[in-house]
Amino acid sequence: MLIIKNIFEKDYILNDLNKRNLLNQYKKSKNLIIEWVFWKTDFKLRKPKSDWIYSFRINKQYRAFCYRENNTLVVYKIDNHQN
Repeated sequence: MLIIKNIFEKDYILNDLNKRNLLNQYKKSKNLIIEWVFWKTDFKLRKPKSDWIYSFRINKQYRAFCYRENNTLVVYKIDNHQN
């Protein structure tokens, strides 16, 4: 069972979110995942599943990619998935 207690970001992620005006939407999605409301953020394990890379939706255009360390997710990439 997947237990997530915290979500952390790499240093450059916050700058990227500020540049794209996504910080408030990101914080809302982050709180939903910590509260186990996975369906609303489309939280899922990416293929190939052996890499253990997860993603969740920030809004209709952007997704955050992360990996798991113990009970913590570490966000390492913000992707524009409409391009």
